[in-house]
Amino acid sequence: MDSASHAFWERTARSHARHMRTMTRGRRTVQADTRAVPGNGAEGAGTTGSTGGGGGRRLTGLAMMCGSGLSNQTGAAIGALAFPVIGPAGVVAVRQWVAAVVLLAVGRPRLRSFTARQWRPVLLLAAVFATMNLSLYSAIDRVGLGLAVTLEFLGPLAVALAGSRRAVDLGCALVAAAGVVALTRPQPSTDYLGIGLGLLAAVCWASYILLNGTIGRRLPGAEGSAAAAGLSGLLFLPVGIVVLLRHPPTEPALACAAVAGVLSSAVPFLSDVQALRRVPARFFGIFMSVNPVLAAVVGLVVLGESLTWSSWAAIAAVVVSNAVSVLASGRRAG
Repeated sequence: MDSASHAFWERTARSHARHMRTMTRGRRTVQADTRAVPGNGAEGAGTTGSTGGGGGRRLTGLAMMCGSGLSNQTGAAIGALAFPVIGPAGVVAVRQWVAAVVLLAVGRPRLRSFTARQWRPVLLLAAVFATMNLSLYSAIDRVGLGLAVTLEFLGPLAVALAGSRRAVDLGCALVAAAGVVALTRPQPSTDYLGIGLGLLAAVCWASYILLNGTIGRRLPGAEGSAAAAGLSGLLFLPVGIVVLLRHPPTEPALACAAVAGVLSSAVPFLSDVQALRRVPARFFGIFMSVNPVLAAVVGLVVLGESLTWSSWAAIAAVVVSNAVSVLASGRRAG
């Protein structure tokens, strides 16, 4: 082979090698991008609710949040029927146990495959989940429903305000907060322990939103939620046993608490982590303002409670602020 032919084939071989390396890198990039799609079961998923799927993903997330809130408030109304028998702590304990059983059956977490990076938010969420409802119910017992719910809403409001990047986001969050205050009509209190418990519930709710978003990005399906719920149920085991021994439950009370466990714990816990894969945490925080609205509607339909004109005005303010937030989010994403 002459020198010209040798040089030609050498250049061809080098070009082929470069092409193969480029193709290999391309395949690795495609595989990495595929693994990064939120909800496909990979760690390191993309930014929650930011891109991909556009309006369809947002509408799905919106439907999940609506279903979660309605389920939560319906379950709370049913669970409250068991308060006279086993008290708030007993109801919360049974709720945690039922939620743990349901979510472990649905999520089937592969605990041995969890990495340290995945375990950290799961452990934190288990502690938050165990503390959130107990602190809220204890606050309600001391300072009343209106003030306790208002204080708790400071958590998602803080998430919404911290994530606001435009004046419309800030305005929607503040109008929603005003609607919550007008609807719950909090009364002043000097029970500083009760106020502190309400603020603790607020911190827990904000942490719940942020941790669910992190878990949704790092773990597939409902595995993270199921693991956190299972650990939370274990944390409530000694508390629940002591409470139920001191206040022996009746079958109707246990049934009400169990229904509350499904509707107020298992369903929202599962829905929220899926919703936070589709919408930003700041929007989720604003949308949490519909919970007092849904509670008022459930009270109207289920318990026959009446609503004043000021309550209807507050409901309208919350609904309008959320509608504006949804539309603004859609235009920004589009």
